[in-house]
Amino acid sequence: MVWPAVAFVVLMMVFPLVYAAWISLQDASLGTEPRFVGIENYLNLASDPEFLNAFRVTWVLYGAALALQLALGTWLGIVLNGVRVARHLVRTIAITPFMMPPVVVGMMAIVLLDPSVGIVNWLLGTVGVPPLLWLASPRWVLLSVALVDTWQWAPFVGLIVLGGLQSLPASVFEAAEVDGVIGWRRFVYVTLPLLGPTLLTAAVLRSVDLLRFFDLVFIATRGGPGNASTTMNMYAYQQGFEFSRFGHASAAMLTLSAVVLCTVMVFARLRRAVSY
Repeated sequence: MVWPAVAFVVLMMVFPLVYAAWISLQDASLGTEPRFVGIENYLNLASDPEFLNAFRVTWVLYGAALALQLALGTWLGIVLNGVRVARHLVRTIAITPFMMPPVVVGMMAIVLLDPSVGIVNWLLGTVGVPPLLWLASPRWVLLSVALVDTWQWAPFVGLIVLGGLQSLPASVFEAAEVDGVIGWRRFVYVTLPLLGPTLLTAAVLRSVDLLRFFDLVFIATRGGPGNASTTMNMYAYQQGFEFSRFGHASAAMLTLSAVVLCTVMVFARLRRAVSY
């Protein structure tokens, strides 16, 4: 009875991965006969300044967005856990951003962060801050993308934290209160350590998406200005679909897959280490 499921996994997951690995060993371009070149595509990646820049951009964007989402998500989870009036309505409103399609979020970002008519610059202007080129400046574009992605996905982390908070043993907090550990000290010394496995679970789930960052960047910046927001995923897309360098693009995607896998394994090991 399991053979249909096994066949589905092989056809939909294993075969594309193996085929991509085979293409990555070829000099394959549109309109030419593929030629086996071994690991030449991977060696070219290691010396390609555009790929190295995409590698750096991916990690900078990943670090900024993950830190913001874990911090704001934890705060939001604590706030939602303390809501007593209209609890279901408040939670429904809170999760609205990550239920929106990335295309819609990207278009909203373009409108809101427009340097001339965007409401963000208008609000900053009311307090004397000059208008900023949020998506058109190499200095601000990564922060802008990280903030937009945080707006969308911090509520997702908040729901995970909310579930973790509701599963924590009440006896620990009662003992802490008896010992006089209250307020911020209770959060730092009791709540946060107990939430360690939950936060690492959220980090794993968000890492898979953040390291494969594509949709928001594609809609809002197309990797620009220049290549200031070109992630590894965006780089592979450009190489494969704009320049028709399929072997080079496949090598870039497999490299990205290895990065994602290694990152997830590190977080999984950390989660096992802090489990209680």
